[in-house]
Amino acid sequence: MTFRDLQEGIIRNARAYGERFHIKIDEDFALLKLYEEMGEFAQAVLIYRKKSRPEKFLPDEKAKELVATELADVIGMALVNADLLDIDIEAAFEKKWLKK
Repeated sequence: MTFRDLQEGIIRNARAYGERFHIKIDEDFALLKLYEEMGEFAQAVLIYRKKSRPEKFLPDEKAKELVATELADVIGMALVNADLLDIDIEAAFEKKWLKK
């Protein structure tokens, strides 16, 4: 699977989510959803590092899976934001991270 394939699949999934739940997937939604996912990612990291209330603790492997899931949500919503803002995120990654 290429990066482009991954991005297109995520965008399709986001649009299907919007249709299924009657939510307009626009720039406002995508930005706010990205913030929400960042919070969930931060919470998962706190649980993984055992820096949350003990009743939230999970076995290490389950906690790591939760972190991975929430990080995937963050990245997915970042890709949705890029699409809505008409940004070629693959080119932006290459320029920012790979061509220094």
